[in-house]
Amino acid sequence: MERLLFCFLLRFLLRNGSVFGLGSESKGLAGTHDSWGPQIKGLTGSLEPADDEPPRPDEEAGAGAAGAAEAAPAEGDDAGGDGIEVCCFDNRGVGRSSVPPNKSYYSTGIMAKDALALMDHLGWKKAHVFGHSMGAMISCKLAAIAPHRLCSLALLNVTGGGFQCFPKVDGQMLSLAFRFLRAKTPEERALVDLETHYTKEYLDETVGSCTRRMILYQEYVKGISSTGMQSNCGFEGQVNACWTHNMTTKELDAIRSAGFLISVIHGRDDIIAQLCHAKRLAERLVPAARMVELHGAHLVSHERPDEVNNALMDLIKATKSAVKPEEWSAQPENVSETGALISGRPITVTMRTDEGVIVMGFEHMRNIVKVMKPVRVAAIES
Repeated sequence: MERLLFCFLLRFLLRNGSVFGLGSESKGLAGTHDSWGPQIKGLTGSLEPADDEPPRPDEEAGAGAAGAAEAAPAEGDDAGGDGIEVCCFDNRGVGRSSVPPNKSYYSTGIMAKDALALMDHLGWKKAHVFGHSMGAMISCKLAAIAPHRLCSLALLNVTGGGFQCFPKVDGQMLSLAFRFLRAKTPEERALVDLETHYTKEYLDETVGSCTRRMILYQEYVKGISSTGMQSNCGFEGQVNACWTHNMTTKELDAIRSAGFLISVIHGRDDIIAQLCHAKRLAERLVPAARMVELHGAHLVSHERPDEVNNALMDLIKATKSAVKPEEWSAQPENVSETGALISGRPITVTMRTDEGVIVMGFEHMRNIVKVMKPVRVAAIES
């Protein structure tokens, strides 16, 4: 049985963002495991947990980062007994997990060790590790700390942390930041959230007698109104983890030479985690990494669930078939009918920035985020 470990995501804006993750439903800076719903259902065929099934230490595992365990059909339930078991859990500071009081207890390295301890508890020797946004940063650290525990690695909407958490600065982002700071009601907050999570094209699609924007808007308002506040300790701690995240050359070398396959999956319209940073990371992980660009924004896993799930299954199948890293990344560039761009050799991305502007902007954003009061909101099923 294949086992998948999903790392929760963190969304970064001039506010508490939205996260794919673990624990109770939330749409705050750190989200919960429920947000992985489209991937759990797509990969296993069900959202029903199977927590009463004992772990099998002798089998390879796959994982995602979040709190409660959810499993696919057990061995023997499908042809050849080759099912998929999934574990999603809440990172520290959110959902059902503990909330350490000091931000020094939060880093991507510490949270990677949390995930590793959970794998040990489950008796999972190895896993396919998937992470989104901050969860992808955590997944990178996990891969560097214990590369022998990974079957494969999928990084969704990832950045390198630090100043790379700074969102794209343009008229749209400045408008969203201004509206967010002025938002006093769940209705005003929901409008801003939708525009940062999804593309306009997706929101304007007709679903039945109304648009997807109207449906999601109602769900967002309900979630923001009902789920209460995320603790300041958890919020500030996870922000600290993002600002201090950094992958050294030695760590990237360890991941690249470990032998497992890597997919870097990203929405090309993401205004929070910019595509250029994901491409740069993928380039540094060649020949093990394949870059997959999708038409979508930060929540591309909700906006394009089928394409994301197909990319994850391709990774799992290639791993089972013992495809070599050089073969995985050497496949020719391909554009699918749905607009997915799959490139084995990531394009070199050169960024020219004014160092003084970056430093000033970075410090300014830190000050803004520091005084924000995070709000937990419900995970949204698209």
